[in-house]
Formats: sequence, C-alpha cells, structure tokens
Amino acid sequence: MSQLVWLLDRGAALVMYPLLYLAVLTGVLYNTESFGVLHEAAQRIHIELSVFAMIVTFLHAGLGVLDAWFVITGQVPAPAYSMPYFLGGVVVGAGALLMLAVAVLGFTDAKRFQQPWGPRVVHSFAYAGFAFGTIHAAAIGTDLTGLVRPLLGPSVAFLVYVLLLRLLMLHKRQSKATPN
Repeated sequence: MSQLVWLLDRGAALVMYPLLYLAVLTGVLYNTESFGVLHEAAQRIHIELSVFAMIVTFLHAGLGVLDAWFVITGQVPAPAYSMPYFLGGVVVGAGALLMLAVAVLGFTDAKRFQQPWGPRVVHSFAYAGFAFGTIHAAAIGTDLTGLVRPLLGPSVAFLVYVLLLRLLMLHKRQSKATPN
C-alpha cells in the first residue's frame, strides 16, 4: 500500500509541476495584449489549465500527507536525507498549498474577503504559491535531483523574465496614460 501511495504521489507531483508552470505562464500572458498571439492563446486555456492544475495539486497534497505519515510513523524507510530536512520540505509544500488555495478562493469567491480581490492580488498569491512549490520540489522532490540545475533553474528564470517584461509593459502603458 505504501509503495502504491509513494508512486501515485510522485506521479501526481511530476504531472502537477508542469501544469502549474503553464498556469503561471498563461496567467502572466493573460492580461497583456502586447504579447499578441501568446496573449490570445493564454486567454483560451488559462482558466481550464489552472483548474486542472489545482485538482492535480490537491491530489498530490492528499497523497503527500499520507506518504509523509508513512515516513513519520516508520511504516516505510526514511528518505536519504535527514528527517528535519524532510519535515521542512513538507512544511514548505503546505505553505505552497495554502497560497494556492487562497488564490483559488480569491478567484472563485472574491466577495468572501472584505474588498473584492482583483486579478493582480489573486495572481500574486498564485505566484507565491508557485515559488513555494518550486522550493518544495527542489528540496524534497527526489525525482528532480538531477533536473534542478539544467531544467528547473532556467525554466523559473524564464518565468521571472516574462513577468518582468509584463511589468515593464504595464509601466509603459501607465506612463503614457498619465502625461507629466
């Protein structure tokens, strides 16, 4: 049973991370018309992609809690790294899940909060959740140990580049709208 949980947890994580990556990337492109065809494509798939990514994220969270329980209770061998490091990775993963859950609540039920949240606040929580998730994946994602430098670093750097490009475009648009 514990072997099956471990495999399903890792499988969900390996599907979830690229989905969250694409959800964040399409979220950056969603409201910026100057990205042209990428903007149009993002508008077509962002919400559906984000919903599917969150479903897989919640599946990974549930299986991850069960897998962590098996490790903590000694039903399976401890990972190759120390137990405090493992528990720290679990806590960072829980922080990522919390940030993403707040982003989902901000999108689906904005009136739940005192002031309705706009897309910028929701996306800020989503970006923070993705950042925590990236740290979680790099810290305790045993399947990613060989991929952290060649794949994870450059892909996150590309996301940061696109986000900064979007912020630059927004800044230019605002400076044109308000003449000095």
